[in-house]
Amino acid sequence: MMKNRSALILYGSETGNAFDFAQEVGRMTERIHFWTNVTSLDAIGLSSLSEYSIVIVVTSTTGQGDLPTNARRFWRSLLRRKLPPTYLKDVRFTTFGLGDTSYPQFNWAVRKIHKRLSQLGAQEFYPRGEADEQHEEGLDAGFVPWMTDLRRHLLEVFPLDDGVIPIPEEVPLQPKWILLPKEMRLSERQDTSSTNGAAVESLTEQSSHKQVNGENSVDQQHGMERFEVVLQKNHRVTPDLHWQDVRQLELTSLSTAGYAPGDVLTVYPRNTPEDVDTLIDLMGWNPVADLEIYLARNDASNEHNRYPPTPISLEHQISPLTLRQLLTNNLDLNAIPKRSFFSSIVHFTDDSMQKERLLEFVKPEYIDELYDYTTRPRRSIVEVLQEFDTVKIPWQWATSVLPELRGRQFSIASGGQLKTDALGYARFELLVAIVRYKTIIKKIREGVCTRYLAALPEGSSLEVVLQRGSLGVSEAQASRPLVMIGPGTGIAPIRSLIWERLQWVQKTQTLSQNLSEALTVEEPKVGQMALFFGCRKKNADCFYQEEWIRLQKYLPLEVFTAFSREQTHKVYVQDLIKEQSGLIYRLLYESQGIVYICGSSGKMPKAVRMALTESFVQCGKMHQGDAEAYLQTMEKEGRYKQETW
Repeated sequence: MMKNRSALILYGSETGNAFDFAQEVGRMTERIHFWTNVTSLDAIGLSSLSEYSIVIVVTSTTGQGDLPTNARRFWRSLLRRKLPPTYLKDVRFTTFGLGDTSYPQFNWAVRKIHKRLSQLGAQEFYPRGEADEQHEEGLDAGFVPWMTDLRRHLLEVFPLDDGVIPIPEEVPLQPKWILLPKEMRLSERQDTSSTNGAAVESLTEQSSHKQVNGENSVDQQHGMERFEVVLQKNHRVTPDLHWQDVRQLELTSLSTAGYAPGDVLTVYPRNTPEDVDTLIDLMGWNPVADLEIYLARNDASNEHNRYPPTPISLEHQISPLTLRQLLTNNLDLNAIPKRSFFSSIVHFTDDSMQKERLLEFVKPEYIDELYDYTTRPRRSIVEVLQEFDTVKIPWQWATSVLPELRGRQFSIASGGQLKTDALGYARFELLVAIVRYKTIIKKIREGVCTRYLAALPEGSSLEVVLQRGSLGVSEAQASRPLVMIGPGTGIAPIRSLIWERLQWVQKTQTLSQNLSEALTVEEPKVGQMALFFGCRKKNADCFYQEEWIRLQKYLPLEVFTAFSREQTHKVYVQDLIKEQSGLIYRLLYESQGIVYICGSSGKMPKAVRMALTESFVQCGKMHQGDAEAYLQTMEKEGRYKQETW
């Protein structure tokens, strides 16, 4: 690697997208001969930024314009008051944000970081880029052109020495970590090391399971340990003939972990034995599938104390480790492959026609073709490898080529007295829509995690992480009126909130699990609540309808349900909001209430926002601009909360 030519790629990632894009930026800078370190924002101190020629930050935005969990410590360090305006004067940086325009705070996280870095004297060497999840071609539509031009700019600002050319796409980049047989001796490791002469550094099993440079993987969050829960109930709540299977899951734990409305439970799924066997057969990995293996560094000559972290977390992996276990528990075989996957596997085929086709998917000018081949039909990694059957990935490279199998987040549906069992241990309820659909190529697709949960028998143990949500619910807000909008499974965090409010107003009394028992309580000192729920039909997917009737005996709760298929014309939650514009205006404007919008991202949040704006225009005699400005004021005051997925 050329001297004085180093790149620090930092990511803040909640679900893994920003992590993937940061890795792709890292591969690009490596190919133009930058010594590259890709790691999370929280794994780096501010004083380390000036040690690199360039710093590139890639981050998503979560919740109400917040930074991802593995970027918040970095953000707090940027906000220290004692930092002078020249503190980062030797840092050259740029940023890229991953956002969703269905959220009002579109790409706020990257904008805040970019602005604060500039305030501390850091020099922008290339303009910030932003991508929108709602674009018809997804995040790649914004990312690929930005990175392509960034590469051109870097080669202009940091020209290569005479006789040095960028590493071509046809030449594979050596992985930082490789898998090796456990019994392999050091001399044998060096003999079989990768083609560029990089030595393999021996790691003990213990050290390979520890954090490297502060983080093992994007799923390992600060202060949120995995713990075990037991599945007590796995009940389908929609009729068997209904188009969608929706489950009510009840989980318990010996932990006493507390949680609040809006918090989420991250569930770690497993691949099916059938999918694992399919990949092992395709790749010809049967002879090594059940041998004990471990992860080792692939560059013992590294002179820095900042070696990149392991590509996957093995902290919770059962020992001894085998390739089959990795494929079952740690690597995602059913993910929709990204461009980086094709750029990796193109090196593992000698078939000229398949190689040519794979190279097309890597080129920026073929972004439309890549989208049509992968995202539109939801084609999985296993299916791609079945079609490109001459590709044979070396098993030693598995963790570098295949993406990590990440946990999936589910909003917790329980609150109040439902949060603990009779013994006082933690209890969680989830409302989970099982993902199963037919694609445009007539193939059935299933969600990796929901398929795993649907098949999980009661009494099973599974690993989860409890993560704080972004709704910011507190007991101090109990007297505030609420407008709650949650179509479909978006009702889960709202149900948690309603039960939490019930507990607040009945703190001194013990409630029976069965609400049919008589209760004598004082008049609840709690704000009025209006719930707008949306579903297809009353007898199919109108979740918790009987529960609302019982809860209305103890809480000032009004429920408005939009049935989109119950009548000839479709009715959605935004239609009911318009019908109840007087109530909306009274609760949110006159009484300074709070609105919660939960559910699927996309059209719903925007339609709801327009309906709220119309309510202010109609009942408050406002101009359109004033109504929108009032919603923005609510956002700043923390009275407009959106949690969509």
